[in-house]
Amino acid sequence: MSEKQAKKLFFPIDLLYTQNYTTVYTVNKRESFILMKNVRFMTLTALLTAIAIFIPIAMPLKLVIPPASYTLGSHVAIFIAMFINPWMAIFVVLGSSYGFFISGAYPLVIVFRALSHILFATLGAFFLQKYPKTLENRKASWIFNFVLALIHAVGEVLACVLFYSVSGTDLQSMFYVLFVLVGFGTVIHSMVDYELALAVYKVLQKRR
Repeated sequence: MSEKQAKKLFFPIDLLYTQNYTTVYTVNKRESFILMKNVRFMTLTALLTAIAIFIPIAMPLKLVIPPASYTLGSHVAIFIAMFINPWMAIFVVLGSSYGFFISGAYPLVIVFRALSHILFATLGAFFLQKYPKTLENRKASWIFNFVLALIHAVGEVLACVLFYSVSGTDLQSMFYVLFVLVGFGTVIHSMVDYELALAVYKVLQKRR
C-alpha cells in the first residue's frame, strides 16, 4: 500500500525511509491515538443512540397517561452519554426522541417531552466536564441528580405547556396532570434512571 492510499484510508502513518524499492512507514502515535479516540466516540455514540431508540419501542414496562408517561430505563442511555460528552448526549437525546416518535405507542406531546431532554442532558454534560469528580462523591452525585431532575421536570412541563398552548387546550384544567404527573413524576423517574445509569457507567469504567 502506498502512502497516498494509506492516507486515503485515514491511516496515521509517516514515511520512514525508502531503499531498494522498499518503502517503510512508521505509525504516528499521536494521530493514531486521536483516530482511535474518535472511532471509540462514534461507536459508543451509535450504540447508546440505538439503545435510546430501542427502549421506547420495545420496553414492556411503561405507563402512558398523556401527557405523562413512564417508560423504565428510557433515560439511561441519555445519562450515560451525558456522563461522557455533551455532543454525545445531544445525539442520544435526538435518537431517543425519534424512538418515541416511531414507536406508535406515544402521542406527539410525549415526543416533545422527549425532545426537551436536550436541556438537562446538555447542561449536565457541560457541568460534569467542569466538575468531573462529581460522580465519584456520593453526596455531590445525589445533589447533582436532584438538581438535574428538577431541570428535567421543568423542561418537560414547559414542553407540554408550549404544545398545549399552540393546540388551544385550556391549561388551567390540566394543572394536576402537568405539575403532578409530569412534573413530580419526572423528578422521581429521572432520579431512578440516573442511579441505574450511574451503576452501569461505573461498571463500564472498571472494564476499560
